[in-house]
Amino acid sequence: MATVEQVQELKEKMRAERGNLLDALEALGDDGAERSTSGEGEWSAKQQMAHLCEMETAYRAWVEKALTEDNPNVDNVFGGPPAISLTKAHDHTAAEHLAEMRRQRALTEAVIDGIKAEQFERTATQQMFGTLTVMQWLRSYYRHDRMHSDQVSGRDPAYKPRFTNGEPDQRR
Repeated sequence: MATVEQVQELKEKMRAERGNLLDALEALGDDGAERSTSGEGEWSAKQQMAHLCEMETAYRAWVEKALTEDNPNVDNVFGGPPAISLTKAHDHTAAEHLAEMRRQRALTEAVIDGIKAEQFERTATQQMFGTLTVMQWLRSYYRHDRMHSDQVSGRDPAYKPRFTNGEPDQRR
């Protein structure tokens, strides 16, 4: 069962990592957000922002499913579509992306606030990541933010997700 301190630490890390990421993205402006941040063929910051929102909805849907079912398989569970899809990332301003990132995170924080201490131990299984507890799924948010913050800042990401079958290319 999650302690009050563990939940508070989760929320603090989520806010801190998202804040660092938003600061880095805001510094790019519209022109900088359309250029690849890590070299030729890599995602632009706008594409990364759209991806982060899509994954925010997916992770949230996985957590919500774990809260209502015993260890569900969430491979085909997707959250509601964010306002900006990855394929339309460059059709929107950086400010629109940032607003959507903030909106999605507020929805996630509301879900967290409704989770009871014992529910953080519930699990869900997903092909790319395996079986994780609700707490582990939620910790994925700030680690994912940290990874993209490093990418946007031109650094090799310190955090690299452990996929069970290799990293998927979500642009396809």
